[in-house]
Amino acid sequence: MPRQVDHEGRRRLIADAVCQLADEHGLEGVTLRDVAARAQVSMGAVQRCFRTKEEMLVFALGHIGERIGERVRARLVRSPAQSAGTALGHAVTEISLLREEHRAEARVWLAFVAQAAVSEALASTLKANYAALQDALTRLVAEAFEGTRRAGSPDPQREARTLLALADGLTTHVLVGHLTPQEALDVLDAHLAGLWE
Repeated sequence: MPRQVDHEGRRRLIADAVCQLADEHGLEGVTLRDVAARAQVSMGAVQRCFRTKEEMLVFALGHIGERIGERVRARLVRSPAQSAGTALGHAVTEISLLREEHRAEARVWLAFVAQAAVSEALASTLKANYAALQDALTRLVAEAFEGTRRAGSPDPQREARTLLALADGLTTHVLVGHLTPQEALDVLDAHLAGLWE
């Protein structure tokens, strides 16, 4: 009887290999041959999963976006009784990729962001990832200020855009060593605290 192949599992395995190589050598260092070797599959297996290198990169970028989204959802589920404001802070902290255990993922994410400037396929995937994150943050901001009648309550969509831009900027500043992770968290906390002043 022929062996069953978990195609989706193999695609994720290959995406993980892409991310490891991109972290070590940048996207320019990602070759089909090296990906196959890192994933411990044949070149043919990689080519059966992805017709082109760009298709493989697009899938890997989507894979990272899914992991970040899953972490945000898991963080919110772990503390269901928390306030909407606290939930917003947790979500933005996860998106910012500031913790040491997410440093490799942050490097890979920013490599994809840079490449997306010249790749429409990557840009399209990135826009979809950002749109999903923005929608989640918009809902959290709206919930945090629900029932608040005070003047100056933030527009949820505009604040979600601001938070996404702040998260990306802080990630970059930490990666290049301009800010420490704690300094970046202090900036983020100060911004969030300012929403309730």
